[in-house]
Amino acid sequence: MARKGAKRHLKRLAAPSSWYLPKKKYKWAVRPRPGPHAMETSVPLLYIVRDYLGYAKTAREARKILNEGKVLVDGKVRKDYKFPVGIMDVVSIPETGEHYRVLPNRIGKLILHPISAEEAKLKPFRINNKRMVKGAKVQLNLHDGSNRIVSFAEKDSYRTAYTILMSVPEREVVEVIPFEIGSYVFVTRGKNVARKGRVVEIRGFPMGWPDVVTIEDESGEKFDTLKDYAFVIGKDKPVISLP
Repeated sequence: MARKGAKRHLKRLAAPSSWYLPKKKYKWAVRPRPGPHAMETSVPLLYIVRDYLGYAKTAREARKILNEGKVLVDGKVRKDYKFPVGIMDVVSIPETGEHYRVLPNRIGKLILHPISAEEAKLKPFRINNKRMVKGAKVQLNLHDGSNRIVSFAEKDSYRTAYTILMSVPEREVVEVIPFEIGSYVFVTRGKNVARKGRVVEIRGFPMGWPDVVTIEDESGEKFDTLKDYAFVIGKDKPVISLP
């Protein structure tokens, strides 16, 4: 039974602009199931199979492929056609040996960036915030809606805006990448979406205003973005490939 007040339908015209989806071809669109990503930053798995990869011509064919367990997200079989696939998620097709990472492009659309089988074993997670929980533990709330529990003694090693590089699907920590001057970042939202470079300045503001970072790209051009939009992907160089 659907939760009272929850919307089950979505018109194409109201679908997020981040989807590569014709707005006027059909009236209705698949609404992503509540899950690891918000609707605005994810794409339903059905569209990944049918519209992005072209493995099906109809929704029925796409659901059949998913029900047969032929598609993995972060190393796990996903059969729910409404499952939201979002930024930094890894989509794998074992039968064809294809692997992709979901990233935004310069116009804010979510794309599938081809990656190697080795890179498909890794996924960066941004720490959005953290809080104390029972047992003198600290809960790290990650960008994809998941969380990780660490001991109180480890709390200073995992700060907000840091990135945890983990193996998938095991979710074992490979590296913790700090957000600091010199860090290599990828912008996930805003007018500078999909730009990348090194952090050269971090500016904080009083009265609760969000922090702003200045980034220098590979051509030497500097630009500003909100710290919340900057995703650390490496210290000296990116730990993942980018478009």
